[in-house]
Amino acid sequence: MFLERDAFLTELDVALAGAAGGRGCAVLVSGEAGIGKTTLLEHFADRLQTADGRTRVLWGACDALFTPRPLGPLLDMARQTPGVLREVTRGTVDRERVFLSLLDELSRPSPRTLAIFEDVHWADEATLDLLKFLVRRIDKTQSLLVLSFRDDEVDAAHPLRRVLGELPARSARRLKLPPLSENAVARLATAAGRRAEDLHSITGGNPFYVTEVLGTDGGGIPASVRDAVLARAARLTPAATVVLHVVSIVPGRIERWLLDRMVDEPARAVQEGVDAGILRATRDAVGFRHELARRVWEDSLEPAYAAELHRRMIQAIESHDGATMLPRLVHHADRAGDADTVLRLAPAAGREAASLGAHREAAAHFESALRYADRSPPAERAALLDAWSYEVHLNGRIADAVRAREEALTLWRAVGDRRREGDGFRCLSRLAWFEGRRADAAQSAEQAIVLLEPLGPSHELAMAYSTRAQLHILAEERKLAPQWGDRAVAMAEALGDPEALVHALTNAACLEPGSFRETQVRAVRLAQQHGLHEHAMRAFTWLICDSIVDLDYAAAEGFLAEAIEYADARDIDSFAFYLRGWRARLHSELGRLDEAEADATDVLRRDDAPTVVRLPSLAALGTVYARRGDRRAPAVLDEALERAVSTGELQRIAPVATARAEAAWLRGDLEGVRVEAMRAYSMAMDAGSRWDIGRIALWLRRAGALGEVPADLPDPFASELAGHWREAAEAWERIGCPYEQALALSEGDEEAQRTALQILEGLGAAPAAAIVRRQLQSRGVRGLARGPRRSTRANPAGLTNRQMEVLELLAEGLSNREIGKRLFLSTRTVDHHVSALLQKLGAGSRARAAALARDMIARA
Repeated sequence: MFLERDAFLTELDVALAGAAGGRGCAVLVSGEAGIGKTTLLEHFADRLQTADGRTRVLWGACDALFTPRPLGPLLDMARQTPGVLREVTRGTVDRERVFLSLLDELSRPSPRTLAIFEDVHWADEATLDLLKFLVRRIDKTQSLLVLSFRDDEVDAAHPLRRVLGELPARSARRLKLPPLSENAVARLATAAGRRAEDLHSITGGNPFYVTEVLGTDGGGIPASVRDAVLARAARLTPAATVVLHVVSIVPGRIERWLLDRMVDEPARAVQEGVDAGILRATRDAVGFRHELARRVWEDSLEPAYAAELHRRMIQAIESHDGATMLPRLVHHADRAGDADTVLRLAPAAGREAASLGAHREAAAHFESALRYADRSPPAERAALLDAWSYEVHLNGRIADAVRAREEALTLWRAVGDRRREGDGFRCLSRLAWFEGRRADAAQSAEQAIVLLEPLGPSHELAMAYSTRAQLHILAEERKLAPQWGDRAVAMAEALGDPEALVHALTNAACLEPGSFRETQVRAVRLAQQHGLHEHAMRAFTWLICDSIVDLDYAAAEGFLAEAIEYADARDIDSFAFYLRGWRARLHSELGRLDEAEADATDVLRRDDAPTVVRLPSLAALGTVYARRGDRRAPAVLDEALERAVSTGELQRIAPVATARAEAAWLRGDLEGVRVEAMRAYSMAMDAGSRWDIGRIALWLRRAGALGEVPADLPDPFASELAGHWREAAEAWERIGCPYEQALALSEGDEEAQRTALQILEGLGAAPAAAIVRRQLQSRGVRGLARGPRRSTRANPAGLTNRQMEVLELLAEGLSNREIGKRLFLSTRTVDHHVSALLQKLGAGSRARAAALARDMIARA
């Protein structure tokens, strides 16, 4: 029986009708395991194929392998579509080409296409990137894209969560399947000739649990679903049971050709499993009706027997076309404890995953190999450690990367491979920099060159030269950088080495201000062209940081959007989180304090984030807290100072010193302003960093500690330091910095100060607003509101303006996604606001918060 799902079928029908009219879209079907997502989609697809000859169905599934196969669903669909898509997936896969080929298939007006991506909570990163690519373009087609996933397995840190939060609302609908009602469960029990009793409460209305329990012949509810699943097959023939054993060791579904190689004449046994309601079968594949049942069967296998099945599976796959199924082979070899096969195939699977931008899967493959590499020759284990270290460093696991590199370095030294030893020191230099250990980074870079120079020109030496140049640039030692940067460029060009050339060009651009942006953009595109994911991110990072420092926020926002999407799609968490910290700084400077807090706390929630990754978020969050008068500001800024000083770099120290100087000014500690500002002022003057000088000089001037005004500073700093408050305020307004606009206006006449007060109160910047209020009172101005305005008195919890907006929409009954759409915020940012306002209101639920909101609105 198909109960309580008609409304969802109607939604799918409406979406398909819209697609037929030229408004293609994606439908996200979610729910817990066993809730009936696959059954719904099979019912929908079957109905189309029997009643509608104008729609073809493409079905691709993600598998619960130890390490997912890159682009697995796309490969499934390619086998169902003769033509270009099938051809471009043979052999080496060109990701851009296959993405475009699938889009071309979906863009065909006839027949229109229903493309189903099943179980995307198991998707590899390349598939997640494909989904983002398709959903952003699906509205220009006549196709319907359906994605199913287990929302109970997608937590805040899950890669899919970020993809879902960034999908365009215009192109995506969401269907969440609920459990069955008590009435529906009772109807199923009656149809099965059973008493319902406590069946709904025991199963929670989960259709899988319900149907599995009702599928047994026992006199009551089994003690566990595991027993129910196994009992269901009690009357199967031995041949059918063998098929269940074989199918159970393959996550997802097993191909028919592979099952034929594992079991003699399995067709009748498969049908027996289908008739028993255990298996589902298509022309090409066989799988369990529910993944939970598959796991129960797999866990029930005797270990030696299971290992034998996995070994036979390896033989069957390799005799067919093992080169295209590396992740599957590694999975089965790992389950079989087959060290030789894991060591033979996992490194190749890791390299393949990395080339497709699935760096998390690549790390998992190399880690699988390392589990069996204890007795491998030292050079082989060292190579695996190097590969794993590189991949996990991209994933943001810097401490793990350091440990692996250090172990590998010891092994390379033992076998006398000075080239690999030298390259190991170069990599350790980079990792030490991430951790804020500048002296160690410099020492390792020098040691790399000492080891590599006697060996002659090489990729490793060019990279070592470029790394040395980068360290000098980061330390504002720009006179020392060219001697190393020029050598790196010359050697890379002579060797025809694109990786070293991109790395060196990114550094060289920093030394040529006139062509900086043009050269960095060239470096980004060159790196993308050659699949050099990390190096593309380095160039993106320079572009973004430089744009924010130079107050070019429009350019920064454009680069940030592209760079974070690129990094997220390729598991480059070290850069993705670093840039989220810079985005937090951008938000804070543009007066978006709530958005700044959301980004910064998202980064700082990761305990393993290294110093360099944490610092932008610490500085931004400390600034936000200080501007709001939040008591958490000192602790955040103390951590920021400790970490910034350890790097010895102006670009880390200056933002922290500026934030701490502002915090001191807000609490009336003018000597504290001077002390904090001077931490970076001399460094900025020595480096000639005009933008940093301007920021720091403003705080020294406000504390009466500036002395001579520095020359040749950019506006608005020059105007404000010269006392031209009106011109400075207008410039800050044009740039889009309301907080700085207000501070400039606060130096003006009464009208200007009243405007400043209004701006600061609107931003929720209470400490600065209090300072301006006192300035007005000292002028003899009367009639100023004391403390919070009327709107704030109706808001005793002290919610920010943005939180009040969210609360009002919550009171209207909107979901977080709908609130985000209304306020032009990401769902993740709305999640943060809702969590914060529930805590401030002391409300245990959204319903309670909504009730409080209605009361506040009534009193306003």
